[in-house]
Amino acid sequence: MTVTHEPAIDTLWYTRCPVPTASGLAHSLGWLADNAGAHGLPLEVLQDAGPDIAVHHFDHRLRGLIREGGNVPALAARAAGSPTRLIGLTWIDEAQAILVGPDSPVTGPAGLAGKRIGVPAWAADQARSFPRAMALHGFANALRLAGLTLADVTVVELDVNRTPEVRDTVSRRTTWGVTELLAGEVDAIYVKGARAAETARQHELQVAVDLDTGTDRRGRVNNGTPRPITVHADLLESRPDLVVGFLAASLRAADWAVDHLDEVRTVLARETFSGPEGVTSAYGDDFHLGLHPTLSAERIELLGVQKQFLYSHGFLATDFDLDSWVAHEPLEQARRQLS
Repeated sequence: MTVTHEPAIDTLWYTRCPVPTASGLAHSLGWLADNAGAHGLPLEVLQDAGPDIAVHHFDHRLRGLIREGGNVPALAARAAGSPTRLIGLTWIDEAQAILVGPDSPVTGPAGLAGKRIGVPAWAADQARSFPRAMALHGFANALRLAGLTLADVTVVELDVNRTPEVRDTVSRRTTWGVTELLAGEVDAIYVKGARAAETARQHELQVAVDLDTGTDRRGRVNNGTPRPITVHADLLESRPDLVVGFLAASLRAADWAVDHLDEVRTVLARETFSGPEGVTSAYGDDFHLGLHPTLSAERIELLGVQKQFLYSHGFLATDFDLDSWVAHEPLEQARRQLS
């Protein structure tokens, strides 16, 4: 019988979304590279690699990868069989709202009844369909405030493959449906984040439902709330020192952020492709106080709310046990390392 062994992991890969994260700060400060170098490996950022490597942001099948990003691709990858473990969760409220046109009569969730809501169409696979998942869950949360459901509105699918010249004037990364809303093809769209806040001001769109102020945390669960940190199981098993060091650097960066708001905003403006006003509008004045990853029972429960929504609406290939996905030890060891 021939026994084959995987080659040793020779690179620590890191990927994240353009949102506030302690790991993003740690990377900006050089601490993630320092951690990798101290353990004899180079640090590479997935976004800087070619498309053959960058695809692993969604499928998480790169053995040396640590990912902090939206939960839709992370959950979809796990449901599809990717060998990952959940090692941390963050919760940073980023502006979530339902926008309507400048002259719309809709001023609250009840006014959405019977209206046409713009929802991005399905992408090539479930993990890449996170814009659709975000919009559906955002609308579901907004409608729930008025005792309504998605059955009370008409879903109009937005073509996410349109060329940028005939799409929104802002990045496709963050906001879908502005063109359709202004053209009267839909009555409302879901938006989130720094660029979305700037887009609303740019086009004088009105906020029909502010999900940040109108709901409790359960009503704000979406792709980025809570946000998971996941690691390929092979990396965690073969190089736990690297994973613990990564988390320790992130915790240290979260501590640093508490007393460095201006510097954090500068990094975040660059990460989110927005200006200072967009950052302030989307994240407020105290987001820098809560960047620390945890695996608290509350955050795991809220991730379970998202998992159930995604499974119910066809975004997951199969259901899976959330508790068995969680690996508590690396974060506990990272905390001890800093104490």
